[in-house]
Amino acid sequence: MEKTKIMIEKVKTQVSELLSEDNSGHGMEHINRVLELSLKFAEKENGNKDIVSLIALLHDVDDYKLFGIDSAENLTNAKKIMNDCNVDKNIQDQVCLALNNIGYSKRLKGCCPTTLEGKIVSDADMCDALGANEILRVYTYSMKNGRPFFNKDIFPIKDMTAEKYTKRCADSSVCHIFEKILKLKDLMLTEAGKEESKNRH
Repeated sequence: MEKTKIMIEKVKTQVSELLSEDNSGHGMEHINRVLELSLKFAEKENGNKDIVSLIALLHDVDDYKLFGIDSAENLTNAKKIMNDCNVDKNIQDQVCLALNNIGYSKRLKGCCPTTLEGKIVSDADMCDALGANEILRVYTYSMKNGRPFFNKDIFPIKDMTAEKYTKRCADSSVCHIFEKILKLKDLMLTEAGKEESKNRH
């Protein structure tokens, strides 16, 4: 038990180092909120907290928006971190399975986590994208990419596809809120996630 706790802390340290320069809203503040909420959901759903912790900590270390498509498809950073921290191969496989199916762009492609632990972290990640805190994250990301918070002449894309979503930054924060954020409540996979998302929505 103590050995597992130390291993998870090592993973957290490496994730923190990797994301230390992030100013897009995907840094350790976001990771820590998702981790905390994931553990809360795991308690309610009887999920494996160790696996949930690893998925939550690693869920953005290969985000295509930060590290490119190649890293996202191969989970380059997640695998390196887990190998460096001596994570058991069987657990690595479970974590990678979940990481390959978490994210809004994956959902647009029809992909969805199949394990309870993957569903828990997916819900926690999407819940962190709801509410007042997310408006600030969207604005931060829009500013980083030179987009306005609102432009009255630009309207959200109604028929959003995975290809459109991954190839562009939303034209404004408000467009992103309509194209993604307001749809998240209906994508929850656990009862804990559904309950939490209603409040935040």
